[in-house]
Amino acid sequence: MKDQRLRQRLAERHAAHLYRRPRMAEGPSTPHRVVDGRPVLSFCSNDYLGLASHPQVIAAFKQGAEQYGVGSGAAHLVNGHTRAHQALEEELADFVGRERALLFSTGYMANLGVIGALVGRGDAVFEDRLNHASLLDGGLLSGARFKRYPHADANALAGLLAESGAGERLVVTDGVFSMDGDLAPLPALATLAHQHDAWLMVDDAHGLGVLGARGRGTVEHFGLGAMEVPVLMGTLGKALGTAGAFVAGDADLIEWLIQAARPYIYTTAMPAALAEATRASLHLVDEEPWRREHLRTLITRFRAGAEQLGLRLMPSDTPIQPILVGDAGEALGLSQRLWDAGIQVTAIRPPTVPQGTARLRVTFSAAHSLQDLDILLTALCKFRNLWHSSPSGGEPCKSIE
Repeated sequence: MKDQRLRQRLAERHAAHLYRRPRMAEGPSTPHRVVDGRPVLSFCSNDYLGLASHPQVIAAFKQGAEQYGVGSGAAHLVNGHTRAHQALEEELADFVGRERALLFSTGYMANLGVIGALVGRGDAVFEDRLNHASLLDGGLLSGARFKRYPHADANALAGLLAESGAGERLVVTDGVFSMDGDLAPLPALATLAHQHDAWLMVDDAHGLGVLGARGRGTVEHFGLGAMEVPVLMGTLGKALGTAGAFVAGDADLIEWLIQAARPYIYTTAMPAALAEATRASLHLVDEEPWRREHLRTLITRFRAGAEQLGLRLMPSDTPIQPILVGDAGEALGLSQRLWDAGIQVTAIRPPTVPQGTARLRVTFSAAHSLQDLDILLTALCKFRNLWHSSPSGGEPCKSIE
């Protein structure tokens, strides 16, 4: 009976065009790679700066493995915390302008750990409706009263905060929303948090390394600092090209997380070699600003071309460029047609996004060339009449100048 129920649930996922399966990639994470046994041009990686296969990052990883081995052997609080981990924490804190930083094995664990350590029963957590699943799960699992406000709606949040009589209050938001690519209204959220004596936590997984004059992320983009955003989470597996995450803040916050964040306390530390590779990535963010500049060129050129084709873009100036389709089946079909043409673009469907907002999630990397972009635009032009939202006819397909 249990097996039958599972098979029924799987069949329902299939019928609703919501079934998911991994593809098998070979070689390094680059735009041109072999996936499921065939060469493709990929536009679905979060390796925004193209650092995942950078020679200096690879060399640092190899050297770290030779010095420390390939596993840390224990949790940070047992004997898994090496000089490499300590150096990375100090460099991350300096990078984002905070007193201290604390490493976590994944961004998901960091979010669960921080939220659970800061609030619990008798407290309240306030989250944007479109926050990443890890933030939502962290709020639900914390035991605090869980309140969601409409996406990027500071006025709605103000009302919820005013009505709350909770002890500790924590406002949690993505800096860049991972499926829409837009930014949280951080200045307004910071003002509200200060007025109501609440913590403000920003998950800047998709902003770190990309936004801001020096690549310090969404907080730098808005001209804010540690006073306005006291709890900052960043991941290492996107623009920095490695894996893991960190939380940065003042010394008291980090000391409390060491004592109370269960995913930190009870998890084996990331390999020290990975910490060494990430240190190399951090230096490259400063040494090679052309990567951010090229990324901005790609984004601007893509938006101009897609709008010329009549495709429905979402309001994003980040490497995340969703093309809104609506129906999950149509999004899946369009993704398959692009795949058949040798281009990999993921169809994002419910429950990852709200019902009726299925989309193709195009993401750009500094490793993409302008020629790669023109190949994508040409393919999108070829299939544009399959979008219900795009006009039929129009100018012939051509490279976007």
